Amino acid sequence: MRDSPSNPDPGPDVAPAPEPASEPVPKPDLKQRAPGIALALILGSLGGWAAAALGLPLPWMIGAMTATTVAAVAGAPIAMAQPLRTVMVAVLGVMLGSGFTPEILARLDEWVVSLVSLIGYIALAGGAGLLYFRRVCGYDPITAYFSAMPGGLSEMIVVGSEMGGDARRISLAHASRLLLVVLTIPFAFRWLEEFEPGSRPAAGLPIASIPLTDLGILTLCGIVGFALARAVKVPAAAVVGPMLVSAGVHLAGWTEAAPPVELVSAAQVAVGAAIGARFAGTELRLVLQTLVQSIGATAILVTVTLLFAGGLSLALDLDPRALVLAFAPGGLAEMSLIAIALGADAAFVATHHIVRIVLIVVLAPAAFRLMGRRKPEPGD
Repeated sequence: MRDSPSNPDPGPDVAPAPEPASEPVPKPDLKQRAPGIALALILGSLGGWAAAALGLPLPWMIGAMTATTVAAVAGAPIAMAQPLRTVMVAVLGVMLGSGFTPEILARLDEWVVSLVSLIGYIALAGGAGLLYFRRVCGYDPITAYFSAMPGGLSEMIVVGSEMGGDARRISLAHASRLLLVVLTIPFAFRWLEEFEPGSRPAAGLPIASIPLTDLGILTLCGIVGFALARAVKVPAAAVVGPMLVSAGVHLAGWTEAAPPVELVSAAQVAVGAAIGARFAGTELRLVLQTLVQSIGATAILVTVTLLFAGGLSLALDLDPRALVLAFAPGGLAEMSLIAIALGADAAFVATHHIVRIVLIVVLAPAAFRLMGRRKPEPGD
């Protein structure tokens, strides 16, 4: 079979290629992928600039994501360097950490109910998604289960493929979910008149306005935070580690600075381009089929999100916008950026997404193994 971009084994649901490879094709090294990476960044920057000129919400990320996704589906040889994405995601982590203030610590007890509610959200959203992928899309049980999880993109691909799932479909299902959520949520808020371009403060000051001492502290937050998080194998280490260290530094009062606005915009381009690059190198038929199927799955997840966010906003004194973003099945970095753009509580949103990711990474594989121990009875 032809190698997939995510795993050499495309899985049982994918038709074999006309000319099967006799052995796995080595992944191109960074030098070979450099032209594709450069193309993705150029297209992403142009897309971000165009989206900003049109006054779209979260323009640099959405514009970059849209431009690179279209290019990837059209067959352009775009790629993304994982080290570059890691650095840029760490920048976003430091930025999120800068939003933690002593006032937030005093309100942490208000978040307990909504954080615990994430368990029910994951169970309901994952269960509904599993039924959809099995009954409507015809996925095998393993692929359907790991495609249905509302988060943990990288981990679900790895664990799902190790358990015999179709790595390509799992990867595309999660990439499509992320793409659709990031595209729809900001525009939904725009239609509801919750977002006004240019009315929100920038994520940080221009780089020339930030003292070198503060830039040095922020840089150390990113480096030390990522190194520590990776050492202890924290999920989403590139964003979680820098965010926690940055939060500690800002809570201690060592700096009040946030990453410069130019760097944050560049990080949004890199994150958006990385989403689009996930569709590169895959058959157009499979990409389009998965995108169509993911519309239904995403609609289910968003419906569950609105149910939980609406119910919690009625029961608790919490911002409905922040609750929607906290439960939305998008990425930690992406939803937090939208929260900042909306002027919602980014620390609240980021904390909920971190807990959601940890719960999914820990509980989803364990629950699947437990279900696998039950042998089907006659008539099941």
